Amino acid sequence: MTLPERIFRACGKRPTSLEPVLGGGYSLALRLRARFSGGSTAFVKVATSERTATFLREEKVVYEFLGPQKFLAEYRGFDEPEVTCDEFPLMVLEDLGDSFSAPPWTPAKIDAVLLALDQIHRAPVPPGLPTLETHRESLTSWQSVADDPEPFLALGLCMSSWLTSSLPALLAAEKELDLSGESLLHLDVRSDNIAFRPEGGSAVLVDWNWACVGNPKMDLAGWLPSLASEGGPLPETLLPEGGGPWAAGLAGYFAANAGLPPPDGAPRVRIVQLAQLRTALPWAIRALGL
Repeated sequence: MTLPERIFRACGKRPTSLEPVLGGGYSLALRLRARFSGGSTAFVKVATSERTATFLREEKVVYEFLGPQKFLAEYRGFDEPEVTCDEFPLMVLEDLGDSFSAPPWTPAKIDAVLLALDQIHRAPVPPGLPTLETHRESLTSWQSVADDPEPFLALGLCMSSWLTSSLPALLAAEKELDLSGESLLHLDVRSDNIAFRPEGGSAVLVDWNWACVGNPKMDLAGWLPSLASEGGPLPETLLPEGGGPWAAGLAGYFAANAGLPPPDGAPRVRIVQLAQLRTALPWAIRALGL
C-alpha cells in the first residue's frame, strides 16, 4: 500500500503531495509534511525499524488517552499495517510548521514551557507507562565514569586529579535523587521537542515516546542544562533549591555518554550531550561546592 493510501486510512484525507521535514530528534523515523487539496497540511511520522515502531506505538498511547490538550499537537490518526506485511506504523499529527522557534530563548518562551510542564504534570496518566525509577541507572552514572574514566577525561573538561577528588561528592549526591511521584512526565524536554503556537505563544511538546510516571521535578531539571547551553539562564535560576542531586545525576549521565562513539542511527547525539555536559557539570560543581 502506498504512503498516500496509508495516510488516507489513518486520517481520512488523501495527500496531494509529500515532502520531507528536515531536522528534529535523533531517531531514524521518516518525517513528512502532507499537503491536501484546499491547502491544509499535516505532519506524518513513519517508523522505519522495529525500534522506531515501538516508539511510535508508545506515543500513540499518550495521544489517544489524553485527547486534546494545550500542550499536545492535534492527533489526526494512526495506521498500523497488517501483521503479514513488511511495513511499519505511521502517525498523523497537526503540522506545527515553523513553530519550533527556540533558541533564541526569551522570558516569554521560558514561561510558556514552565506553564506547559505544569499542565503536563497535572494531566491524567495513561495506563501502563513505566516509572521514572526504571531510569535510575542512567541518572546515577558517576560510578560508570569512575570505572572507566577515559572517555570522559578525553573530552578535556577537567583534570584526572579533579575527578578523583570530586567523585565521592558526586556519587553521594546522585544517590539522593528522589525519582518517586505520580505525575505524567515527558522526559525529553529540549528545544527541538518544543513548538510555540503563533496565537498566544503557548508551548507544545512533541515526541512522547519516553513518557513515564514520577517526580515532576525531573522534566524541569532535565531541561535546564539544554536551556543553559542555548543561551538561557543558569539552571539554579529556575531550580534554586534542592538542585544538587539533580545536577549530579544529569551531569553523570552526560559524563558517562558524551565521550562514547555515537550510537547507530544517531550521529548527532554525542554532540548535543557534550553541549549539555558543559552546562550540567558546572551546575553540579556550584550546587555541591566542588
